[in-house]
Amino acid sequence: MEGTVRSTEASASPEQVFAVAVDLPAYPEWATGVSAVEVLATDESGRPTRARFEVDGYIKKISYELEYEYDEPHRMSWRAVPGSDIKDMEGYYEFKPRDEGGTDIVYALRVEPAFVVPGFLRRQAEKQIVQAALRGLRRRADEMAEAGE
Repeated sequence: MEGTVRSTEASASPEQVFAVAVDLPAYPEWATGVSAVEVLATDESGRPTRARFEVDGYIKKISYELEYEYDEPHRMSWRAVPGSDIKDMEGYYEFKPRDEGGTDIVYALRVEPAFVVPGFLRRQAEKQIVQAALRGLRRRADEMAEAGE
């Protein structure tokens, strides 16, 4: 997958980080730019398999739907349903246990908007989205781990 790939470390366990990542309705509380999430379908375990997002884009408000797959607690991946704002988007989170405790979090994202954006701006936006999401996910998971949730 071409796109942006970044990683960070969390003190929370892979299971705790996965729990935060899979709680899509809570994203507006910690994910920069996400203003609303509506879960449209879930699997037998209650995990979202399809959700609609509304985000504050750099140019305009953007809406899109994602379909999810899971390898709990190690990975969650998604792909966009093509729409008026997003032509194609795919990404994943990976949660790898660290020998000394905690989790290595990897986030990969590739976005192809349905509107014209110069390539360098698209790549810059991807990088900013990935960095902000990693920071927010790590912070939220570590706070929940400290609180014993």
